Amino acid sequence: MKKLTVLTTIAKRVTNATGRTGLLLKAKSPEILIVGGVIGMVGATFLACKATLKLDDILTETKVITDKIADAKINKADVYSEKDAAKDLYTTYVQSTVKVGKLYLPAVTLGALSIGCVLYSFKILKGRNVALMAAYKCVENSFSKYRTRVVADAGVEKDQEYRYGIRKQETTTTVVGKNGKEKEVKTTVDVMDGLEGSEYAVMFDESCSMWVKNPEYNMTTLLCQQQFANDMLNSRGHLFLNEVYDMLGAKQTTAGSVTGWVKGHGDSFVDFGIYEGKSADTVAANGYSKTMLLDFNVDGVIYDMI
Repeated sequence: MKKLTVLTTIAKRVTNATGRTGLLLKAKSPEILIVGGVIGMVGATFLACKATLKLDDILTETKVITDKIADAKINKADVYSEKDAAKDLYTTYVQSTVKVGKLYLPAVTLGALSIGCVLYSFKILKGRNVALMAAYKCVENSFSKYRTRVVADAGVEKDQEYRYGIRKQETTTTVVGKNGKEKEVKTTVDVMDGLEGSEYAVMFDESCSMWVKNPEYNMTTLLCQQQFANDMLNSRGHLFLNEVYDMLGAKQTTAGSVTGWVKGHGDSFVDFGIYEGKSADTVAANGYSKTMLLDFNVDGVIYDMI
């Protein structure tokens, strides 16, 4: 009984290991095919060069035979007709072509297989990208419907609190009254502990080259850049999110390279989703330094919309 249990355990482990290996190979198949294709092309080039070194022998042999046919055609015209010469030339050229084909067949075959590996790798990646885009669309639509239900049930303010991670924080500041005496005044402000929102959101702060220490100037800058982005969308018909990041001096992202806006889809306008909140550290410091959270109303992946 113990032997049977041991054998069963070993069999399960072998099966699991084989299954994981198969899954890993399937996941890495595009990379494997690309590497195989590149190596194959190098090998095909080597075989072609090697075959070329032997090509002279075939060409020399063919020339010797054709010269003999031409000589016989001239010197033995009484027994060697034009028809016989043409037939022998045809046979010679066919045989030479077959020999050349056999000489280069390994290189051509390996080259064709290598190209097939590269093309099949592209097919796999394209299929995966289509599947990812479809999955992304489903998630995006589900999240949009969820937000719509939150707004309908709790209102826009609660939706912003949940989406941006906003919480209420009470701060105390010292002010001088009309009588010249100082007194402490408690106020409640909305604060954010960090960057929240969608995956496209950015914090407009000192990490952006267009940001300055003047909140009013920052707001003017954002409104001007938002208008410029809309002008680009209207003139070109499409706009990538990374292009908007560049306008603000923010870092580009992978998502920003494929998402954006297309005229005639979605809202058909660019909205920076400007939210003037306060971060927890700035509130603790002075209670006045505003942080701009930008959450853009992108249409999603736009390559299939253009």
